[in-house]
Amino acid sequence: MALDQHKDEEEEGGMSFLDHLEALRWHLLRAVSAVLFFSVAAFIAKDFVFGVLILGPSKVDFWTYRVLCDLGNYLGIEALCIDQLPFTIQSRQMTGQFSMHMTSSLVVGLIAAFPYLFWEVWRFISPGLYDKEKGAARGAVAFVSFLFLSGAVFGYYVLTPMSINFLANYQLDASIANEFDITSYVSTLTMLVLASAIMFQLPVVVYFLSMSGLVTSKMLKTYRRHSIVIILIVSAIITPPDVVSQLLIAMPILVLYEVGILIAKRLEKQRALKQAEFDQNKDA
Repeated sequence: MALDQHKDEEEEGGMSFLDHLEALRWHLLRAVSAVLFFSVAAFIAKDFVFGVLILGPSKVDFWTYRVLCDLGNYLGIEALCIDQLPFTIQSRQMTGQFSMHMTSSLVVGLIAAFPYLFWEVWRFISPGLYDKEKGAARGAVAFVSFLFLSGAVFGYYVLTPMSINFLANYQLDASIANEFDITSYVSTLTMLVLASAIMFQLPVVVYFLSMSGLVTSKMLKTYRRHSIVIILIVSAIITPPDVVSQLLIAMPILVLYEVGILIAKRLEKQRALKQAEFDQNKDA
């Protein structure tokens, strides 16, 4: 009897636990369907996705290399022109090319569908927020999607070609030829792009931690040096073992860390103004 009464009260107050699970299931199904849709489209467009996107950074006519060469010609620095990438890509496993075709299609599908995927997640989370929290998080889908796609573009056009150029030209001895397996190549590329996209979410993390009061701008400033060390360590883990790649991913993350400090300051000022208004109205 008491159990039935509790259940009735729960349903009167809002959705039951099972209703929440059902809603979550449909949100996840729609999100996964979007990823699968773009993945299938990428799988069908093999010539463009694999021939142009995936293998693009392995060719000397890639956009980044051409821009660097133009910059080198303008500055009179011939070293910036990359006229050769001394390596070949091979498939040493019978299922290597097919499995990498599947993997690359899924990664492209995930990146393309990310704005919709996050929108579905946000639609599930937002009804549980207070009106104040909803107002503060307005535009979250656009902001998170922008940072994710910006990170993916940075990883693809900056981090990946620089890493590939370093690794392709690194030799212990002239007699050793660089012959990379397709699995290693695709795994390195996807890891760099996705890791960069995730790392670019730092301002979002700082924003919500600051909203909850767990992080302050003073705390971020105090632990700035510690954060720099952590960022450099993480950059070293997710990038190939060369200083250039580590600095390429670390520098924008450090900039985003400083942006996070500014965001925290702004939230603190808004909170202080609201508190002052509340105290003034209370005294009146």
